[in-house]
Amino acid sequence: MKKPCETRLFINGEYQNSADGRTIPLINPATEETWCEVAAANESDIERAVNGAQKAFENGWRDMAPGKRAEILFNIARLIRQHQEELAELEMLNIGKPISDARDEAALCARIFEYYAGAVGKFFGETIPVARGGFDFTIRQPMGVVAAIVPWNFPFPIASWKTAPALAAGNCVVLKPASLSPLTALRLAGLAHEAGLPAGVLQVLSGSGGKIGDLLVTHPLVKKISFTGSTSIGARIMELASKDIKRVSLELGGKSPNIIFADADLDLAASSSPMSVFANCGQDCCARSRIFVERKIYDAFVQRFVEATRALAIGDPSRAETQVGPMVSSSQRESVESFIESARVAKRDIVCGGDRPNGKGFYLRPAVVLGCETSDLIWREEVFGPAVCIRPFDDEEEMLREVNASPYGLSGSLWTNDLKRALRVAKRVESGVLSVNSHSSVHVEAPFGGFKQSGLGRDLGMAALEGFTELKNVYIAL
Repeated sequence: MKKPCETRLFINGEYQNSADGRTIPLINPATEETWCEVAAANESDIERAVNGAQKAFENGWRDMAPGKRAEILFNIARLIRQHQEELAELEMLNIGKPISDARDEAALCARIFEYYAGAVGKFFGETIPVARGGFDFTIRQPMGVVAAIVPWNFPFPIASWKTAPALAAGNCVVLKPASLSPLTALRLAGLAHEAGLPAGVLQVLSGSGGKIGDLLVTHPLVKKISFTGSTSIGARIMELASKDIKRVSLELGGKSPNIIFADADLDLAASSSPMSVFANCGQDCCARSRIFVERKIYDAFVQRFVEATRALAIGDPSRAETQVGPMVSSSQRESVESFIESARVAKRDIVCGGDRPNGKGFYLRPAVVLGCETSDLIWREEVFGPAVCIRPFDDEEEMLREVNASPYGLSGSLWTNDLKRALRVAKRVESGVLSVNSHSSVHVEAPFGGFKQSGLGRDLGMAALEGFTELKNVYIAL
């Protein structure tokens, strides 16, 4: 970093210490060293942030001309591009993300703000011919104060894809980054203010997720919760929000399938599939951690997949060639190791990885597990780390039953060159996002979210704008 990063809360247009002066340490996952202390918000800080956001909403942001709101969002995108390297370095130091990935994600965030800046003037209601005659029309209105609670695995992109559409729709945002990864959110707030965002429109509260999250969810001035994280916490948010019928959108856990049919491009599927699960060190709710391979190509696929996995560049996240960096924390690594140990105890075949390299850092070599049963813990549960299970299949119907037996339904991939099969299977897979002959889950322009216990509501695309507004119908008798 060329200069010290900002570690204070961002409330009402300025950085400031928490009310009680408390801080929490941040550890560099690549070195295991504490490298900074960040402010930890308390109840008093939450009150100031939420009340300040409500005041900003009432005093101009909701009524600002759409063109002016769009101009500010375009300015935010421009400043993100200008500070791309700084933001990427923050992400790398904070969570161990490989610098090349971090740069790509910073550029993605700029595109997100540009997309919603352009959408401001293209999001509107409709006129409806009703049986009684008269004039009937709909209005999309902002909700007010929105709480955005984001995880530690993709801190900057997810903060952006919640904040940008909420602001574009005319809401004010109280952004709660994960306690492990607050730095890019705090920097975003400063850049947004520099871009012309009025004080109070975007507040950022770092600190303990559980304590701050509960207070935000139950705060009477908060009208909507947009949350990305674990299914268990999502269920708790739904329960708390139900007490005053708050609007919620939840993007939760996943156990995504990767389905390889015998007619697929075997080399492309096998060479690209490792990074569909091991990117971000497997800490991705979209990770394709259950691979279903048609039996006639199973051995060939496994051989190529293992070769590609062993060839991954694992190590120092500051090196441009690194593909897999460290895990975010010691406890997260231990959690993943417990899944791998359960497979070992069950005498499954761990054909590569699952061990720690020598030296400092929360590294774990990607593990490939064969011979799993569908009842195995590592097959059923979200591991959220670098471990994948591969199983053969003979029958399409039986395979689909196994795919859909999971309580999750977020993402997945399907590899085939048979168009009829692609459409047939894509319709049958119970997931909110599915890629054919690709592993791409996220597109700024398209809705992102899950089925079943993977959540409700959608991020990204125009669907996200809908989720940050209330739909009002107005009828005028003539």
